[in-house]
Amino acid sequence: MKPRITVITIGVDDLQRSLRFYRDGLGLSTDGIIGKEFEHGAVVFIELQSDLRLALWPRKSIAHDSGLAPGTKSPTEFTLGHNVASKSEVDTVMNQAKVAGAVIVKPAQATFWCVCQFFIQRVSRGLLLGLRYPQPAERAEHQTTYTQAQRTP
Repeated sequence: MKPRITVITIGVDDLQRSLRFYRDGLGLSTDGIIGKEFEHGAVVFIELQSDLRLALWPRKSIAHDSGLAPGTKSPTEFTLGHNVASKSEVDTVMNQAKVAGAVIVKPAQATFWCVCQFFIQRVSRGLLLGLRYPQPAERAEHQTTYTQAQRTP
């Protein structure tokens, strides 16, 4: 089977607040909340890149659709990574996120796999978002090693 991931869905407790965070705080483009006319249908889609969308969908709707009870939330179960073009853009996005209500849980700093990274946490959800300025090409071998280490069971 060839992987064809086209949608990454984040369960949220407050769809309107999450929309404001991703659209207004992080500057991601969206048409807003759609599907309100359907029971359990309200959702936000954000185009990330060709053939990949981020969906924000209420946790209650996911529970209804899947037939599972909503579980407890943990910010360390799932993170999204967003690469930016420069170190200065790391600071810009970090400040935008803070103004939008994010908590900076780990300030920007250099790591062995990228030049600069920080983690933010949405107040209402707990999801961690790591923003990174990618490493120069001469350090790319460290990224490959790190990625392979993460995949090892």
